[in-house]
Amino acid sequence: MDFSILPVTSFQQNCTLFWCQRTRRAAIIDPGGEPERILALVARLELVPESILLTHGHLDHVGASTDLVERLGVPIIGPHRNDDFLLKGLPEQCEMFGFPPIRPFEPTRWLDQGDVVTIGEQQLEVIHCPGHTPGHVVFFHAGERLAQVGDVLFQGSIGRTDFPRGNHRHLIDSIQQKLFPLGDDVRFIPGHGPMSTFGQERRSNPFVGTMAY
Repeated sequence: MDFSILPVTSFQQNCTLFWCQRTRRAAIIDPGGEPERILALVARLELVPESILLTHGHLDHVGASTDLVERLGVPIIGPHRNDDFLLKGLPEQCEMFGFPPIRPFEPTRWLDQGDVVTIGEQQLEVIHCPGHTPGHVVFFHAGERLAQVGDVLFQGSIGRTDFPRGNHRHLIDSIQQKLFPLGDDVRFIPGHGPMSTFGQERRSNPFVGTMAY
């Protein structure tokens, strides 16, 4: 499996393409906006999109989803059903942050802890990691030791929990009990900013690392 990261919108949110190298079939993860740039990258890499995967329901992670569905005819998969209120409230999110209006939508498939998502011949494990939002999920590829963690964890920081239905304790538990046990060698792509590893964050992250306690 391979991947490419494309920061989109004024929030510089990491829209990520994951693809199966043999089949060139791909998933578009968290298309927050700028669908033309996303499609241009898909074309340049000669990929065949087969799904849109969402880690959570915030505007900057889902904003281009319906536009891409109309153009590509692919299903939207994820997040967990507990983020339904965010997808239903997309018009209010757009108004709050000054984005063009986006109509509410429901994914083709909600995800739960332990589900598996297929991309070509590759598989991603679904890990439910509430805290930043109640329905946040993480996508993990065991063979590549790679995770797309959305806004759960960042290099040197963690996701905000002051948004509606955020929960700081749940976020810390998600990181320490579900992500760190996957292994120090696991690389992760956050929703914003540079990549890191779980080991680096476990050792040095001031919010959840060894130095925090």
